[in-house]
Amino acid sequence: MHPPAKKVSVVLPATDEPLSLEETVRRVREQSPEYSFQFIIVTHPKLTTPECREMIAKLAKESRDVETFEQKRPKLGGAIQDGFERCSGEYSVLMSSDLETDPAALPEMLAAMQGGADIAATTRWRGGVRFKGYDPLKLVLNFCFQNFFRLLFWTRLTDLTYAYRIYRTPIVKHICWEEFGFPFLFESIVKPLRLGYSVVEIQAPWRSRHEGVSHNSFWQTADYLRVGLRVRFQSKKKMVY
Repeated sequence: MHPPAKKVSVVLPATDEPLSLEETVRRVREQSPEYSFQFIIVTHPKLTTPECREMIAKLAKESRDVETFEQKRPKLGGAIQDGFERCSGEYSVLMSSDLETDPAALPEMLAAMQGGADIAATTRWRGGVRFKGYDPLKLVLNFCFQNFFRLLFWTRLTDLTYAYRIYRTPIVKHICWEEFGFPFLFESIVKPLRLGYSVVEIQAPWRSRHEGVSHNSFWQTADYLRVGLRVRFQSKKKMVY
């Protein structure tokens, strides 16, 4: 008999990208058929559109591996934290519902986890710049930001803000998350780094969404700086439950 397939939980906050969400779920299944999945689709009481809710209901009706609920905590970081609480797989995946995070990278990320990594993170910087439709000014600022915090956290990782990662599930449940907005996407890698978890970096492209509207503003960069400096000098005892 074959051993049971390892279960992977995929957290997908969804607002206004119904077709991209459907394609994300389909491609994740197709890319890694040797795994069983738990798709956790998190909706927002005001931002999730009727069209997106219709698609979520369709996906949940078609397959038992899709579950959905309304977020209780505020903003994107809160939605992901609510999703993390419901993860029951061996691994937990953080990715977007709008295809900015390419499902094609998932098999290599899962292989890194099978190889013993605590976290598999993606990078848009190694092997050539991998941004499609990214604002040129933001690209320069991103480069400066990444290199500053690489030095501050003394890490070889080249992309600390690309929120496409796989964690061993106990990690996301053990860490005390504090950010609710987009800076959570930064907190969710720098805290594990401070706590000594091993991270393998995988090359993956980023492309601008072609459906829906981004809610991440240019001016949130200051908040990312605040989070990075706070976590760098925070007591490790305060980072975990």
